[in-house]
Formats: sequence, structure tokens, C-alpha cells
Amino acid sequence: MGAAATLEKENAAKANGRGNPLMALVRNGAVVLKPVMSKKEFHHFLLSNDELRIERDKHGFITIHPPMTLDSGFLEGLAFTFLSNWSLKNRKLGRAFSPSTSFDLPDGSTHKADGAWVSMKKHNQLTEEERKHIPLLVPDFVMEVRSQTDSIAKLRRKMQEVWMANGVEVAWLIDPLRGTAWVYRKGSEVESFKKFEGILTVGELMPGFELNMNDLKND
Repeated sequence: MGAAATLEKENAAKANGRGNPLMALVRNGAVVLKPVMSKKEFHHFLLSNDELRIERDKHGFITIHPPMTLDSGFLEGLAFTFLSNWSLKNRKLGRAFSPSTSFDLPDGSTHKADGAWVSMKKHNQLTEEERKHIPLLVPDFVMEVRSQTDSIAKLRRKMQEVWMANGVEVAWLIDPLRGTAWVYRKGSEVESFKKFEGILTVGELMPGFELNMNDLKND
């Protein structure tokens, strides 16, 4: 069955009230596939299954991630709230994008972050039509928050091999399960924070934006 036919079958199942069949596949963990899909077909697949977190790496492997647990969803939402609140107070500097936002990256991959921020200078280079679709766009800042179903080793690779390798300026990887975080900066050594101690910052790129690790304790 071709990719287009598969998508039609899945959409028909949704319309008939049977839910998304992909949900059953990821119930016990992430699923990795390598279907033959053009970028246009993949974008359609992605947008047709917006209730799932779907990413594609530079080699064409698609990962469908399992749904968030309640605690993980709370912590991801909390971290994004700090980013969103800061961005709303600094609208002239840039825009924050939620975890559902996908970015096409220069290496051919398509990824999502648990929070992303794009400067207005970079945002304004996109046409109105480009903003209606999944754009070729590298965020200036991203944050990833480890969930209970995430592998920290895979997330650390993602930070280096996806976000930083494609040109992100600053990235935060937060592991609330262990109270640990890492700050990645372009051209600098990775900073680490442990035991829910320390304040994560971005610097001149996003002046005044910070996150106290202690605020992520899920007491």
C-alpha cells in the first residue's frame, strides 16, 4: 500500500470514529519507520496526525512518539509557559512556538521541540505563504523537556546532532526526572546543572529570559 493510500485509510478511520490507528502502535513506546515519502507527502502525514508527535531525521527515518504522561505533560507545559510569558512581554524581539510546531531543517530533517523561539529578524524573512506551511527555518532557541518515555541519551544526541548542528544559537535540555539540565551554546562548552539547582539563561539573544530549576520540582 502506497503512502497516499495509507493516509486515506487512516483519515477514513478517524472519520468513522475509530480514532487514530497509530495510537495503538505507540502505546508501549516510540515507533520508528522508514516509508518512501516525498517531503510533501510527509508534511501531509504530519499535519493529518497532529495529535501525535512525529519527527523525521536526515536519513528519512520517521519516529512516532508515545503520548505524554500526566506528570510529563505538566512539566513540559510549565517550562513552555515561562518561555511564552517572556516572549509576550518582548514581542518586538521574536516569537515563541509551542511543542506542536514542526521545523524543516537544513540537513533535510523535520523536528519539533518542547518550546522554540525565533527572532523577528528571522521570522520576517519568511513570506506569508511560507508561514502557512512547515517552513525551512532554524529556531534561534529551543528547549527539550525529558518525559518519562524519553531516553536521555537520545535527547542529548538530538541536542548536538539536530539542533546545534543545524544552527540553533542556544538550547536547553531539561531532565526533571533527575533534576538535571544542560545548556548548549553555539561555539561554547555545554553547561550542566544538577539537583534542581541553578538558573538557566540564554544571554543577549533573549535578555532577561531565565528559568530557575527549583521551579520545576513536581512536589
